[in-house]
Amino acid sequence: MSAPQLVVHRDKELMAQAAAARLITRIVDAQASRGSASVVLTGGRNGNGLLAALGSAPARDAVDWSRLDLWWGDERYLPDGDPERNVTQAREALLDRVPLDPARVHAMPASDGPYGDDVEAAAAAYAEELAAAGGGVPAFDVLMLGVGPDTHVASLFPELPAVRETVRTVVGVRGAPKPPPVRISLTLPAIRAAREVWLLAAGEDKAKAAALALSGAGEVQAPAAGARGLSRTLWLLDAAAASELPKSLYPPATA
Repeated sequence: MSAPQLVVHRDKELMAQAAAARLITRIVDAQASRGSASVVLTGGRNGNGLLAALGSAPARDAVDWSRLDLWWGDERYLPDGDPERNVTQAREALLDRVPLDPARVHAMPASDGPYGDDVEAAAAAYAEELAAAGGGVPAFDVLMLGVGPDTHVASLFPELPAVRETVRTVVGVRGAPKPPPVRISLTLPAIRAAREVWLLAAGEDKAKAAALALSGAGEVQAPAAGARGLSRTLWLLDAAAASELPKSLYPPATA
């Protein structure tokens, strides 16, 4: 796995704009070299902020949206169309405004779908969809994760069973400390199959989490510490989220 690299931006707006530009470049490069690209989206204010910035980016049309596969790192197990679902928020922020191939938008199952209350069955179905797209999981070009104030990523919360999973690629989560309590999440093995993992953190409420995850904490206690990409692990921070980083970790220049 790759060692973390840090980029610190002045504020969350600049961070979102710069991350959107970076993502466009990565997608275009992947499509040029392999014909298509595969990206894992994240929800939350930083993930949705990036999508909104991507939608207004001047280079947006450089992406061939019809040759882009979109996946999710986690999802709230709620009815389809619920405003709290990550896919609903992503559609509002960007997806409904670009010409995606619907067959390549891989939303996680909803609680009013064929699996009903059985979140474990829903997670297993998503794992099968991932496997069908490429071995155990596709070689995602970019997998994005928001970092929670408690260091959770996707729906992998500190000390809960999901963060300890070493075999399955997708799990059902019950009893999440952040509502809603029932969720679906990629596991650390699936996350680590990505070529690049980008961790997004903005705001003072993320400062302690960033410092803990980047200072040698174990992944069970700080799941963000275990999120690494095969070729690159990139932490994209604003100055507030980076404010408690040890000076030895702080990059020599900010953007």
